[in-house]
Amino acid sequence: MRLSMNALMSIRGFVRAANRAGFWIVLAGAVAALAACGTLAAADQPHWGTPWTRNMVSAEKNLPDGFQAGKRNTETGEIELPPDSGVRWTARLGGQAYGTPIVAGGRVLVGTNNEQPRDPKYEGDRGVLMCFDEKTGEYLWQLNLPKFTKVKWADWHYVGISSPPVVEGRKAYLVSNRAEVLCIDMDGMANGNDGPFTDEARLFAGEGKPPVELGPHDADILWRFDMPERLSVEPHNAANCAVLIDGDLMYICTSHGVEWTHKYVVTPTAPTLIVLDKRNGRLLARDDFGIGPDIVHGQWSSPAMGIVGGKKQLCLGAGNGRVYAFAPLDPALIPAEAPPAPEGSMPDGEIPRLKNLWQFNGQPLAQTQDDVPMDHQHDTTSYIVTAVPVYHNDRVYVPITQEVFHNLKLGWLVCLDAAGQGNITRTGLKWSYETIAGSVSTVAIADGLLYAAGFDGKLHCLDAETGRVHWVHHCGKPIWASPLVADGKVYLGTGSQTFWILRHGKQLEVIQRIRMPSGVYCTATAANGTLFIAAQKNLFAVGK
Repeated sequence: MRLSMNALMSIRGFVRAANRAGFWIVLAGAVAALAACGTLAAADQPHWGTPWTRNMVSAEKNLPDGFQAGKRNTETGEIELPPDSGVRWTARLGGQAYGTPIVAGGRVLVGTNNEQPRDPKYEGDRGVLMCFDEKTGEYLWQLNLPKFTKVKWADWHYVGISSPPVVEGRKAYLVSNRAEVLCIDMDGMANGNDGPFTDEARLFAGEGKPPVELGPHDADILWRFDMPERLSVEPHNAANCAVLIDGDLMYICTSHGVEWTHKYVVTPTAPTLIVLDKRNGRLLARDDFGIGPDIVHGQWSSPAMGIVGGKKQLCLGAGNGRVYAFAPLDPALIPAEAPPAPEGSMPDGEIPRLKNLWQFNGQPLAQTQDDVPMDHQHDTTSYIVTAVPVYHNDRVYVPITQEVFHNLKLGWLVCLDAAGQGNITRTGLKWSYETIAGSVSTVAIADGLLYAAGFDGKLHCLDAETGRVHWVHHCGKPIWASPLVADGKVYLGTGSQTFWILRHGKQLEVIQRIRMPSGVYCTATAANGTLFIAAQKNLFAVGK
């Protein structure tokens, strides 16, 4: 059973109480607490990566050693499978999919676009989150949102919704293609339009259009926080963040970036990270990183959290090539009740700031130079962080690289001392690995081995303690997904229409290379004995 950090804290409290109140009484309370935390469904995968270290490993067993992906029928969009393919079901997505599948409560949520419309009332390029039945693949409902056009190139063509949701109970939380933080009902509109937000008909239609007629296959938004409207956030190309939830707190990277010419940041004071009350979307705090105008391109990483020195610590990779660690929000700033969230913007000076703990400047020149200028142009040599940092054994592992989307190829994977303080640029680097080159993939660490994927199509296996190389395998480029370690295997998809299954270990062993009907840009998800793979146009549920 995988337990969340909140559940573990609840267990510790019940253990202490057991010494005073008697075992069986407390046991009943413990079971109730676990149910409230949503942890009894132990084999679900309701969040991106391991909570909340973001390590790309899973405790799932009995996962497939191989399968046959079949062929896609170009007329229907459906997958035609051979006998004994190992695929339990497939489902049609849009034309591109960048949202890693999330599996919880009998549902599978996947971000995609609207190139293959499920509903004729939604036409053209839009952001979509589809919901399927976990066992059968039956299509249940969709969140279908118009493009975000107020900021030029903030919502790139056909990218759709790329943020994987996080699910707690019957609610899912995500960042939309419009840079909104949304709380949605896992049952969609099938059980009615719950509030407090009830204006889905107008929101789904888009500006200047009459409200759409809502049906049971539409999403039900419970509350909505509009980051561009409330905080002057301007994403570049895409709004992308896997929300981190700790108790009632939500930590979200805003995706604030440069304007469309890549020359400057329109609002340097806009936050890079915010904290919301998950109960109602109320703004509670923001970062104090002071990034200002020093954003190279966009900010597409997500926050991670670990226990360092017995205390919670969070960190985020930023668009200026730095990794920032900070303390959780002071509990004194969290309302005991959940008052209605105010409308309108809050003056920046009135937003409480999070406490910084340390920062690492990932520009390689910063190892010897005190002043490393930042550049915003398409051919910039400045470094950014797109991958998500991973906490493991009081260390943080993350690739910091040049912008791969502009075909720049340099980068390094760094291992940092998470127990440091202040500026750890020259004191906190445990080891580095420059052969990774450009990378947007998050690492996976298991049994002392670290797996890291480069955008150039290579998968690297290193010693997590020292950075020593065990092997490098050419998988095919590009690699946008992150490697997943589960059941003694490493799973990884590529944009070259291949999906790899390798043996987890110090010796390179390919178990199977699968030809996919379209590229795989999402990380595979293991849940309830099934491997879920979102290719560009179809979702696969694969068993053993």
